[in-house]
Amino acid sequence: MQPFRLGDEPLTLNVLAEVARQGRPVVIGERARIAMDRARAVVDEVVRGGDAAPAVYGVNTGFGALAEVRISAGEVAQLQRNLVRSHSAGVGAPLPRDCVRAMMLLRAAVLATGRSGARSLCCERLCDLLIAGVHPVIPSQGSVGASGDLAPLAHLALCMIGEGHAEYGGDTLPAATALRRANIQPLVLEAKEGLTLLNGTQHMTAVGGLAVLDAEVTCRVADVAGALSLDALKGTVRAFDERVVGARSHPGQSAVATLLRELLTGSEIAESHKNCGKVQDPYSLRCMPQVHGASRDVLAFARDVLEREAASSTDNPLVVFGDDGVGEMISGGNFHGQPVAIALDAAAIAVAELANISERRVEQLVNPHLSSGLPPFLAPESGLNSGFMIAQVSAAALVSENKILAHPASVDSIPSSAGREDHVSMGATAALKLARIHDHVRTVLAIEILCAAQGLDLRRPLRTTSSLEAVHATIRAKVPAMMTDRPLSPDIAAIRALIDDGSLLAAARSWGVQASYPLWEPSPPIPCSRLVIASSS
Repeated sequence: MQPFRLGDEPLTLNVLAEVARQGRPVVIGERARIAMDRARAVVDEVVRGGDAAPAVYGVNTGFGALAEVRISAGEVAQLQRNLVRSHSAGVGAPLPRDCVRAMMLLRAAVLATGRSGARSLCCERLCDLLIAGVHPVIPSQGSVGASGDLAPLAHLALCMIGEGHAEYGGDTLPAATALRRANIQPLVLEAKEGLTLLNGTQHMTAVGGLAVLDAEVTCRVADVAGALSLDALKGTVRAFDERVVGARSHPGQSAVATLLRELLTGSEIAESHKNCGKVQDPYSLRCMPQVHGASRDVLAFARDVLEREAASSTDNPLVVFGDDGVGEMISGGNFHGQPVAIALDAAAIAVAELANISERRVEQLVNPHLSSGLPPFLAPESGLNSGFMIAQVSAAALVSENKILAHPASVDSIPSSAGREDHVSMGATAALKLARIHDHVRTVLAIEILCAAQGLDLRRPLRTTSSLEAVHATIRAKVPAMMTDRPLSPDIAAIRALIDDGSLLAAARSWGVQASYPLWEPSPPIPCSRLVIASSS
């Protein structure tokens, strides 16, 4: 891949995933280098002033509640090392590699805006680590999301100075060893540079950004799962008529209805019950455009917020320039994660809803009172066999857990730093919850797809549409129909793998109309890693 040039190209979520998961190299554009050097000159001017220079937060003062403590000129460099070491207080399971790489790219992008005041060497070192594959070990928990994601970013900076631990070549090593093997010199911090590496929202934006990107694809998986279920349940596509959905101008609703019509047109099963007399389907089938579409629209909002954040300067203090070209450092609050936290909370609710409605379709499939003639629990010899009875229970368990996790983190706050940081965003918590919810949603969809495929088998010899038959064939290549009871966990895992690696959507898309491609993928498909953050317990 062509290198991504910091300062010359927009940093989108697609680029974030390419760097995080596909190893796209990152370099510094010339404009970014000039901007960083210009800002650094302002910091250097303060340093040259020695003890007579005015107090500038984080350059010649302490941090947080210690901002009024003046630091002597001879201790400025030690101040930055102490900051990184003392703030490396993260806890919990380490972040996955792709989240770490995303954090590194996002932090480099902040420096490249030329408002942080760090030497361009700091940005170069982050690019070097990304290209060499040296990944700091960063605990997932410990950020309250104001003054930035301090603890996680401190662990990133700790590796840069040759302390802490890093993953390199598949091994977890002392950072100094990893840097030596990669032929990279540890960074020797100068004035403001420790603070510059710690202030920002890169943990929440990295974890949340990858989750939002994956969730956009999950929306398409939900549409395919719902289409499979609708045909297996002898539902109708009539509710998705463009004249009906067009009467309510939400873009997500329209996109889902269009995709469902494409998926469901030409089904032998649908033709077989054309004059059955049933007037309406249950909401979990009939209202898929409205429910799935709302999730799409909220995720589009979250993407906009995250991509604006990726292009922003979230450091403190910032180096700014007046019309006269004179630079100064001003303390502000761009590190506060509230915009990201609210967007990620909204995304979590939107994603959770995909599983809520999916589990109700599973109930329709397994409940003989609702399934339009399918045997109880989709078992050909029910009673002797329990079929998919407990698969629905597993889906219900995940959906219920999601309801707890979907409680907004951004409405919480707890004061820190002796009350100086008296309102915080909890954006990192919002990101971690979103990742966990999204993992559950894909598993619930895998359960629905497994049940829907069984339902289609039980409708034979009637066949569904070409697109859905291609999906069914992809499923059956990995998981046979269940005629007698067997453990279902391996089957659920196999379908989940087809979702994560893109195989299931690729099968459905293979029969799609080219003009509708944007409805299938919001971006070039990038296989989803299993973004699960384990509990610290």
